[in-house]
Amino acid sequence: MRLGKLCNLVWLRKNWPCLTYKSYCSNSKSIFITTPIFYVNAAPHIGHLYTALLADATARFYRLQGKDVVLSTGTDEHGLKIQASAAKHNKNPKLYCDEISSQFKALFDRAGVSYNHFIRTTDKTHIRAVQHFWETLVRKGHIYKGQYEGWYSVSDEEFLSEEEVCVQKLESGETQKVSVSSGQPVVWMAEENYMFRLASFGPQLREWLNSGVIYPKEKRNQAEMILKNLQDLSVSRSRSRLSWGIPVPGDSSQTIYVWLDALINYLTVAGFPDDLQNWPADIQIVGQDIIKFHAVFWPAFLIAAGLDLPKQIVCHAHWTVDGYKMSKSRGNVVDPQERMNKLTESGFRYFLLKSGNTFTNCNYNDEVAKELINAEIVNTYLNLLSRSSSKSINKQAIFPSFDEGDFQTFFTEEERDMFNNLPTLTETCTTHYQGLLCYKASEAIFEYIRWSNKLFNDHEPWHMCKEPANDKHLNCLLHVTMETLRVCSILLQPLIPDIAAQVLDRLGVSEDDRLFRHCKERRQSHRDQDHRLKVQKNHIMDRIK
Repeated sequence: MRLGKLCNLVWLRKNWPCLTYKSYCSNSKSIFITTPIFYVNAAPHIGHLYTALLADATARFYRLQGKDVVLSTGTDEHGLKIQASAAKHNKNPKLYCDEISSQFKALFDRAGVSYNHFIRTTDKTHIRAVQHFWETLVRKGHIYKGQYEGWYSVSDEEFLSEEEVCVQKLESGETQKVSVSSGQPVVWMAEENYMFRLASFGPQLREWLNSGVIYPKEKRNQAEMILKNLQDLSVSRSRSRLSWGIPVPGDSSQTIYVWLDALINYLTVAGFPDDLQNWPADIQIVGQDIIKFHAVFWPAFLIAAGLDLPKQIVCHAHWTVDGYKMSKSRGNVVDPQERMNKLTESGFRYFLLKSGNTFTNCNYNDEVAKELINAEIVNTYLNLLSRSSSKSINKQAIFPSFDEGDFQTFFTEEERDMFNNLPTLTETCTTHYQGLLCYKASEAIFEYIRWSNKLFNDHEPWHMCKEPANDKHLNCLLHVTMETLRVCSILLQPLIPDIAAQVLDRLGVSEDDRLFRHCKERRQSHRDQDHRLKVQKNHIMDRIK
């Protein structure tokens, strides 16, 4: 089977039910998982989608544990960069934000991101939450008016110390100051605005960071470096310089700093300021370029406001393209919508989750993506379903019941041991999903699917099906094969929910029997009757022909 057949296979399940959360969380609250909100200065790329998919796979995993999960994502729509981008396109800032935000939402919907909340910082509820939070900081004495002078990266919306900038030589021979971390140009700003007493929170921040809240732990170093020279933070801009943002309450001449504005989105989703629920956030997933804001600024703001801190911040690595960082100048920015047109929604989703990780930068290559999807999803996973349910071999179209006597008779000890250990795959995958190691979960699952394919070949059912005397052997083989498919499909739901659901539909597995705990209950072990495979008009097997 080739990739083109997969393209006809995938159908997007609309209104995917909100299904899951983390083992250390209290049973009295939903598991609250967040992505960062994405800046709308340009169309979404694969890095944005990967962040959302990693959060979605984690949310789906916890739902499949029977947990209640709240997953939030959205768009960050204020700041100098948005103001400049809108002006460049000759558009009103709000209309410009509407256009780009809708692109993010459409992408996430198409890719199957099962969010509960898609928040926009231009929402009235969010603006109210930000201004209330500001007033809380003022009331508690954490904000004062002062003179700010320093470097500012408009592209990163970030204040930088002298140690965080360097001189870069241009091709023209001229030099310019740039951010050490991002390489973006910086400008010197000097103006009177409001300052947040960040420097006073050093001890609390160190204690929080030392608790192991940042994952992987190697990413904690960046935050710890900042703490060595912690300075008060400018949290407003002159309205004459930045008009596109939330006004400071009681001072219309100032606009609230975009990162203070943006970070409050997590509280807005949780019901702040009226009815804060599911707080603190349990898992906050971010890219490595914004760890500073989430590991230093964000907890300091929360401590100042008297609110609990997030339980875990997961920082994933970046995506490159053919070994190079994505950039418009290089012309290698990958459009996820266009790639889904070629690779299908489920195929592209699987590639990103299988190839991405939290430790090292991940590389995108079209041919590698196509080969992975064909090799694993099409030719291994779906091919096994196709073969075991084909009319030539499975003439009665059944998921046969299990017979221990036949199993002992027709299968080797090694084969029996492998199959009897199938329920332990659930524990392995649970550990990997809890660690947000989607690629390791996939590796463990496909080890079993490849084994089942080999087992199917070794027993040569295409010969057995010709003689009725072989029916017991054949039915036992079909049971082992389909039971392996059933368990693996349940465990694949966080990664490829649409395809896994269709395979489970084909196997006749009820939607009420698709939680992880059902993997440990061998199907039909307590029943005498066989189960007929579910046949539908336009069922999965018709779509892969």
